[in-house]
Amino acid sequence: MKILRPLSIGFLLFLLTNSPSFCQEYLFEFGKSRGLEALVSDQSPKETSLKWYNANTEKDTWYFDGQELVCRGLPIGVIRSEKQYENFIMHIEWKHMELGGNSGTFVWSSAVPGEQRLPDGVEVQMLELDWVNQNKKDGVLPPIAYVHGELFGVGGVTTVPDNPRGTRSKSIENRCLGRGEWNTYVVICVDGVIKLSVNGKFVNGISQSSQKKGYICLESEGAPIHFRNLKITELPSGVISAEQIAPLLTSGN
Repeated sequence: MKILRPLSIGFLLFLLTNSPSFCQEYLFEFGKSRGLEALVSDQSPKETSLKWYNANTEKDTWYFDGQELVCRGLPIGVIRSEKQYENFIMHIEWKHMELGGNSGTFVWSSAVPGEQRLPDGVEVQMLELDWVNQNKKDGVLPPIAYVHGELFGVGGVTTVPDNPRGTRSKSIENRCLGRGEWNTYVVICVDGVIKLSVNGKFVNGISQSSQKKGYICLESEGAPIHFRNLKITELPSGVISAEQIAPLLTSGN
């Protein structure tokens, strides 16, 4: 019994954190969601507030400064959208407050933390420009494109990179601004394809994502970061199989 009991508890915890019914706590509203009519109608689109749930950060990890959502950066983890999204356009603005700051957003994610406290999905990288100077390897600077909007599958999600750096896709032109300056990402996600615009220009993309419907996550990864002007424009759905959809989570209170 002394051996079986801890094994049973561990197995129970595994089931709880990996089950589609795993509850995550509601935190706050941030950003707006709207339909396709926002792109084709002359009238102001109907918008609904986006609700966010905690996966594995703390309540004091996130706070509001006016219209800005501020992430303190610790503990490492994510918050996730209330609902799943398949085809959509995401507009989001962000700025780092520390040199070399690290963060990002996940799309098509299960929002269930893995071994490194981060979930699966496709990550849209948000690194501050000095990150390369702080992370030399054998005296060699990493490519600046790693900072600038790199796209890559994580947690078993696979993609085909437009601009390969191994399995990741790097940007073909650096357009990111540094600490204390706002950057604008437009992330277009359609049928397993992602195209990323940084500060007004498309510079990166992936295709053939093995998972193409799931939650949107905002990442806390060790450094303060500010977010603002988040808008999700939902697009028509496509042909998709059950294997390409992240498990559905139960929203808890």
